Amino acid sequence: MPSLMEAEAKSAPEAVARQLAADAPRWAELGAVLRAAPPPAVLTIARGSSDHAAAYLAYLAMARLGRPVVSLPMSLVTLYNAPLAVARMLAVAISQSGQSPDVVETLRGLGGAGATTVALVNDTGSPLAAAASWCFGLAAGPERSVAATKSYIASLLAAARLVGHWQDDPALLCHLRELPDHLARAARADWSAALPLLAPSQRVLLVSRGLGLPIAQEAALKLKETCGLHAEAFSGAELRHGPMALVAAGVPVLVLAMRGPTLPGLVALAADLRAQSGSVLLAAPDGVPGRDLPMPGTSAPDLDPIAAVQAFYGLAAALAEARGLDPDQPPNLSKVTRTL
Repeated sequence: MPSLMEAEAKSAPEAVARQLAADAPRWAELGAVLRAAPPPAVLTIARGSSDHAAAYLAYLAMARLGRPVVSLPMSLVTLYNAPLAVARMLAVAISQSGQSPDVVETLRGLGGAGATTVALVNDTGSPLAAAASWCFGLAAGPERSVAATKSYIASLLAAARLVGHWQDDPALLCHLRELPDHLARAARADWSAALPLLAPSQRVLLVSRGLGLPIAQEAALKLKETCGLHAEAFSGAELRHGPMALVAAGVPVLVLAMRGPTLPGLVALAADLRAQSGSVLLAAPDGVPGRDLPMPGTSAPDLDPIAAVQAFYGLAAALAEARGLDPDQPPNLSKVTRTL
């Protein structure tokens, strides 16, 4: 019988289809508002997996819209009462539960200081939803697994919808409508070849770059949560600096290489790491030399990270079980985390 984590991850295509069927006029309305008075910058408010979704939003918005995006440390609002000058900026909070006081208080405070506030939240009856000027439901449905999967994928979709409607890009919006089919295929990707290397390990490095880096960050978090692995995520460019010293025999490196401008450099890095330590797994598209794991894609490279994490979740659930752990009962964690 599959774990709740695996089952819920595999249900993500249905969650994506539900979200795509909802709120289209309101998304278009927000896009028109943002184009009429373009915010000079974007602030994101999130923690954990939601913060990784916010990082995807940041890369996508900066690459396509040219707007600076900053992940705001919430303690500046909740603890330091910093007088932030945020008038006309866009503040986007991302959350599954919408319950954590620091996320709610920060978004409410930014709205009071003149920012346009948006909540991307699974629970549209939550305090976070009430604190936002614009609220969009993730439509992931109840998530019973402690480790978020389908809600993370739904958050990535919402981030892409925000950028697509702000940019008024019909091509991107069309590609989004094709996501459920691509994710259903990605859920069937076989990454079991990674198990013999990762199952006996105690540490692992996750490497990607650009739009793929938030997926590496999410993957590292899931390996910590569900597999008891000390996992860290690095940009491929940053790894070539000080963190390269971490690469040693017996420490696996999982390189997530997706289509786009970062692909050649990550493939070259994987080859260099393989020559140095040998413990390298390269997830890459068809036809890439040295590929160990199939990297699923979509109809647009900017959306490939969503398919990549869909494939990874299957590996994470299988790896937890291979290590004798229950992915549905990670120690010392609860579904809703409340911080100040």
